[in-house]
Formats: sequence, C-alpha cells, structure tokens
Amino acid sequence: MIIRRERSGDVDAIRTITAAAFRGVAYSAPPVEPGGDPGEATLVSWLRDDAGWIHELSLVAVENDQVVGHVVATRAHVGERPALGLGPLSVLPSRQRAGLGSALMHAVLGAADALGEPLVGLLGNPAYYGRFGFVAAQPVGIVAPDPAWGENFQVRTLSQYDGQTGRFRYAEPFDRI
Repeated sequence: MIIRRERSGDVDAIRTITAAAFRGVAYSAPPVEPGGDPGEATLVSWLRDDAGWIHELSLVAVENDQVVGHVVATRAHVGERPALGLGPLSVLPSRQRAGLGSALMHAVLGAADALGEPLVGLLGNPAYYGRFGFVAAQPVGIVAPDPAWGENFQVRTLSQYDGQTGRFRYAEPFDRI
C-alpha cells in the first residue's frame, strides 16, 4: 500500500469509496438527494469546490493500483485563526480493519504538521480517534460548532499550536450537511 495525494483521476473512486464506507452506518449524514449516496460522499465534492480545499491534505491509500481509502482535511477556523477540519475518512468496507484508516490518519496529521498547521478538529468516536492524540475539545478551550456533539467533537494540537481557543468553524460545505 502507498499513501499519496489525490489526483484528478481519483475523484470518482473517492466518491465510490466514501459512499460505500458510510452507507447504512447509523451516524452517517442523510443523502442530499432522496435515495442518493450518504451525505459524506456529496460533502467531499462540495469541499473540493470550496476555497477551504487544501490539495496537499487530500490523501488516498492505493493497493495494487486501486484507490481503497481517502482522507481530507480542509481549512477551518478557531475564532478568526486558521485550523483544520478533518473528514471524511473513508476506507472500502472490504478493506476496513486492516490498518488503512490508521495509515491515512498518520499521513494526514504528519502532512498537516509539516505544513505548519496548528490544530485539527473532527467529529468522531473518541475511542477510535483518541489513539491519534485527539482529545475532547472543550477542556482545551475549543467550542464545538454544535454543543450537542459533546466529547465526540475532538481536537489534535500540532507543533505550531500556541494555545488558541474559541469557537471552531468548519469550511462552509459542512454547514450544508
């Protein structure tokens, strides 16, 4: 397996993987169109067209020349200061629980740190994301976009973090889901 930046030829595979990874999952976003793909698949397309898209932080996992996983981090803000919003993270169901999601997470966090980003926020399961250094946002002084998210809204500070606090705001397409 190799992890590399997304290429233009990967767009359809990424949508297919994201839809498959979130289809039928209790916490997935509802389809934007009735009977369509889960909202996460559409979200990736919207993010790609948004000013918050950071090409260097859209990564794919490739096995035998086939894209089998994807992760993206886009421009977010804590108050008025830059941060990153992570997600969706998607792996083909047939390849889940084989370490691909972990490899994608380590790669995107390393790339974000190398780019000098200070902080990454996400909405997800603390039991899973805690292994990557994510912690509940509120004790760090970061306010979730939706207070009902509680401890499922988490942050991971990176090397350039200097203590910024405030309300977290994802790239605009997240508001449409």
